[in-house]
Amino acid sequence: MQCIVNRRAQFSASHRYWLPELSETENVEKFGLCSKFPGHGHNYVLFISLLGELDEYGMVLNLSDVKQVIKREVTSQLDFSYLNDAWAEFQQTLPTTENIARVIWQKLAPHLPIVKVQLFEHPELWADYMGNGMEAYLSISTHFSAAHRLAHPDLSLEDNTEIYGKCARVNGHGHNYHLEVTVKGEIDPRTGMIVDLGALNQVIEDYIVEPFDHSFLNKDIPFFAKVVPTAENIALYISNVLRSPIQELGAKLYKIKLIESPNNSCEIYAADLETTPVSAAVSQPVLARV
Repeated sequence: MQCIVNRRAQFSASHRYWLPELSETENVEKFGLCSKFPGHGHNYVLFISLLGELDEYGMVLNLSDVKQVIKREVTSQLDFSYLNDAWAEFQQTLPTTENIARVIWQKLAPHLPIVKVQLFEHPELWADYMGNGMEAYLSISTHFSAAHRLAHPDLSLEDNTEIYGKCARVNGHGHNYHLEVTVKGEIDPRTGMIVDLGALNQVIEDYIVEPFDHSFLNKDIPFFAKVVPTAENIALYISNVLRSPIQELGAKLYKIKLIESPNNSCEIYAADLETTPVSAAVSQPVLARV
């Protein structure tokens, strides 16, 4: 039987986004504060996913051996380093989160049966790489606080209470929502980026966080005047709102994950929206609110 196992590692390193062929003004315009000399640093957290058959000892691989391979090929070389100079690959393509993940894959693939490299630059920014050429995934997390009421406009209070329970109470209730936006794209062979991170952050802020934060969703977001603002429908709405602006930045929306509370979350994959019109997807009330 096949199984995926994951090994965690970490390293601390600095880097700078700077292209010598550009002027100082052009570098600042392109990379913002990340272009400042001599650079800045992060505590990187790395997860390596490995696929294999379970052996007679109940293991896919000896994780002690895996630890030593990761240390030898990656962390011992990157820990407390200046990434731009650490590996030759970063001379050609800048050490962005997504490109670091790609090069780590290249270093480990000859030694381990890798299926995914996930690299966290910090808890609100991470990249996933699965060995597909220059294709990678970049995720940003953010949050907003909002109130809502779960009540279908065509149903009575009694019927809504039967479906949504306490969430149908007339004055609503609120959550501190945690939002994760994952985009997919090709790593630029020079900048190392699949998308302008500053521009992506601004799109999420302008289209979602600013209008949603400290709002009553049923009343302040016109879409939810007729559509019940369950976590599922909110995630679906966010997906539809962000798809075009992200595409204009040169990437593709891959996934929206909305965490309503530590107990409830949902995920919407953008590819599914291409075959499911939003009007059809939100036409039915979502059940089992607890």
